[in-house]
Amino acid sequence: MLFLLKTDHMPSIHLSESDWNILKLKLQRKYNHLNEADLYYEPGEEDALIDRLAKRIHRDRNYVLFTLRKGLADLSSNRL
Repeated sequence: MLFLLKTDHMPSIHLSESDWNILKLKLQRKYNHLNEADLYYEPGEEDALIDRLAKRIHRDRNYVLFTLRKGLADLSSNRL
């Protein structure tokens, strides 16, 4: 039996720069109080982004992950 454990070095989600640019617009529409610093993303720093967003929207990390994954599932949609 194989078990995969998430470590602190494995991001919970992988974002390409082009996907992030689209997803960032969706987040700005849904959470209009987010600013550029809140939405700053450096490739490989997904976990820092998730933690920062969770704090700013007053939700837990799992909610932010769910929201990001939902947005990534259909990037052509305006909905998040």
